[in-house]
Amino acid sequence: MAQFDKLSVLEQIGKTKVVPVFYHQDATTALSVVKACYEGGIRVFEFTNRGDRAHEVFRAVITEAREQMPELIMGAGSVVDAPTAVLYMQLGANFIVGPLFNPDIAKVCNRRNVPYTPGCGTISEVGQAQEVGCDLVKAFPGEVLGTKFVKALLAPMPWTKIMVTGGVEPTEENITGWLKAGAYCVGMGSKLFPKDVVRENNWKYITEKCSEVLRIAQKASEK
Repeated sequence: MAQFDKLSVLEQIGKTKVVPVFYHQDATTALSVVKACYEGGIRVFEFTNRGDRAHEVFRAVITEAREQMPELIMGAGSVVDAPTAVLYMQLGANFIVGPLFNPDIAKVCNRRNVPYTPGCGTISEVGQAQEVGCDLVKAFPGEVLGTKFVKALLAPMPWTKIMVTGGVEPTEENITGWLKAGAYCVGMGSKLFPKDVVRENNWKYITEKCSEVLRIAQKASEK
């Protein structure tokens, strides 16, 4: 079961502004990446459901994380159906993220007071997600939609909280651009975890990079 309720999760996401998005088939490697992020100041982490037996890796990582990283809020991403959402919540996921909007997922998440952040590519999809209780929606894929989409959406719907994922880069220009456009936060995946860095177990790089992107995000938020 989730350790953190919906309000606590949304508050922490809004505070740090950066949510790492990662998957690896090896639990030891995945845990090392999570630890490196945590040491860099990350407090919200999205583990994606993208490989065979991904839920087993998630269970191993979140079990260790609860002992070693008590402030970490860990959730599951790439969830496209309600049964999968239930599975991850039973394993302890504190939030659920998907590449698309599925109202059936919203129903099971609402019953457990767990935030569901669906992927939306149109303003109508965002509105439909909000109608069923999605407080935070995901603009996906971000690199296709662009900052103009975020600005245009917030004009008539300024109450909307948007997570941008897909093509977000760990650079000052990119992160600042999204946050200045009005994004509530950004989700960052492969560009934060280069394959060669993970392959070489260069956890120091990840820790330092996370610290850097958090500083950039905070600076952008203060302007």
